Amino acid sequence: MRRLGIDYGERRWGISYADEIGVATPLPAFVSSQVSARWDALGSVIRERRVEELIVGYPYNMDGSTGMMTGKVDAFVAEIGKRFPSLPVHKVDERLSSRHAGSHWSLKKLRDERSSGKLDSQAACLILQDYIDQVEGLPDFDLDEEDPADLD
Repeated sequence: MRRLGIDYGERRWGISYADEIGVATPLPAFVSSQVSARWDALGSVIRERRVEELIVGYPYNMDGSTGMMTGKVDAFVAEIGKRFPSLPVHKVDERLSSRHAGSHWSLKKLRDERSSGKLDSQAACLILQDYIDQVEGLPDFDLDEEDPADLD
């Protein structure tokens, strides 16, 4: 299934994509100051990549409660439903996704990446991959089996 992950923000939308293989890959973030341009870009990606499902990060607080941003994400998801009514949309807990994505960069690089939206797309990638791993399950590796390479 072709899926698009979205890390919604008021100024930037981080975007990631996974095809039938199920490996999430970050795409360039939508950073236009014009919201209409971000919607146009989203529609283009959905059409070009023939997306079948949208996964949107849902910003719970660390204690599990909802805050100001959750209402904005709810409004965003409602707008997705109006613009793309045939696409299923799933909200996924995004706690720590941006922090985890940011842990891979130095502070200076982090400032540069944040303004370009790369950090947001990395967060979208983590959100999408977590969803895929939960829905499709991780492969069950039997650690007690002998390694075929060791059988020589």
